[in-house]
Amino acid sequence: MPLSAISFQSSLRCFTGLPFPTPFQPNLGLHPSIPSKPTRGFLCCKKLQVSEPKHYPNSFNFSNECVAVPKFRSASSKDIDVATLGNLCVDIVLNVPSLPPENDDERRAYMERLSSSPPDKCYWEAGGNCNMAIAAARLGLRCATIGHVGNEIYGQFLLDVLHEEGISTVGMSDASCGVRSKTSYETLLCWVLVDPLQRHGFCSRADFTKEPAFSWITELSEGVKITVRRSKVLFCNGYGFDELSPNLIISIVDYALEVGTSIFFDPGPRGKSLSVGTPDERSALNHFLRMSDALLLTSDEVESLTGIQDPILAGNELLKKGVRTKWVIVKMGSRGSILITKTSISCAPAFKVNVVDTVGCGDSFVAAIAYGYIHNLPTIDALTIANAVGAATAMGCGAGRSVATLEKVLELMMKANTNEDRDFWNKLFSENLECQDITFMSKSNVDRNNKSINYIMLQNVVSRLLPMLEHAQYEELTS
Repeated sequence: MPLSAISFQSSLRCFTGLPFPTPFQPNLGLHPSIPSKPTRGFLCCKKLQVSEPKHYPNSFNFSNECVAVPKFRSASSKDIDVATLGNLCVDIVLNVPSLPPENDDERRAYMERLSSSPPDKCYWEAGGNCNMAIAAARLGLRCATIGHVGNEIYGQFLLDVLHEEGISTVGMSDASCGVRSKTSYETLLCWVLVDPLQRHGFCSRADFTKEPAFSWITELSEGVKITVRRSKVLFCNGYGFDELSPNLIISIVDYALEVGTSIFFDPGPRGKSLSVGTPDERSALNHFLRMSDALLLTSDEVESLTGIQDPILAGNELLKKGVRTKWVIVKMGSRGSILITKTSISCAPAFKVNVVDTVGCGDSFVAAIAYGYIHNLPTIDALTIANAVGAATAMGCGAGRSVATLEKVLELMMKANTNEDRDFWNKLFSENLECQDITFMSKSNVDRNNKSINYIMLQNVVSRLLPMLEHAQYEELTS
């Protein structure tokens, strides 16, 4: 469970002057004082909320009212590119006079006042794993989300957004047995709160429970099994543990392994707490780290899990401990990213952009890595497109429907302007020359005399990727 109900950060978000609605300003009555310092916590909008839909878009095909199965082809074929597990929620961005207090009871009362009067839909956005699914769909991948959304206005909104993006949605359970309250079946809302100083707080009702929000889901529905069986990649992240029991998550992973579906796992900030959590949580985390085909972590996260500061050495440590691990990807923000396999290390600097908002960048990055994996791209190409998609998302405000469009990605790649921190990369390479073969993507001819590094020109990578992306754009425009 999260360490706290509220997470604060000095954010890069700027709502003024951007093509994004001014956050709704609710009438909260009493205004709690601003805490003297940030409380520990997670970005709560990454949590999943699931409930039984009774209003389905065309992508649903229910044999009963609880199981949604994507309408692709035969259930025996891998005709779904990516399925995401859980972490479906609605983000609501609000301007508030002050951020919530630290006291649990006061914080809960604060959130209940927010919930009592739903703001206009222009302040709603799809959140959580919707970001990854939308970014993947915009790259031309066939996507499905496995989750639980409620039979109310927020659930309908989420289903409509996903349907408009061409994404199918699959219910988590066949019945509501074991649900103790109506609230536990409702769509999870993440309140994204912005105070006059532009500080951000995030809260949701899942922060006030000691057990996973959907602990009443104990078995896999037939719809979930069919979807996992038909998917090439199943994407999971650490926030799933805030919603589903570790045993259920592991049962889904084991089923995916049984039916030949690749596992992508991004532990996120939750990885650190899971590593010291309950025995079931620790066991489940270790299972993911050993059995995933691709692991995606930030440089801070990989250091936290391995105790190794050097991202290449830390990635190699995860590879050694993995049973199925093929790729370890380390995300390093404005510096770029690294993809490590047992035989090679690929490094790609980030694209230069004017950063407006980093929310959703990591999710978009994952979507593009899945694109590269599914299309069997060279690892340096997969990193390049992932960096471009993440950077294009950072140029907009907010996530959900604001994640990178294919048009923005193409524009960014054609500019071919990267942020090469020569000192950082040279130091990193000098400490890892005895490791696997190193490939570095550069926008210029760099140190051609250094035979230990395989330099790849950015323009050459872009020239390989553009035809694929332009074809995806053509398919999108003509579909």
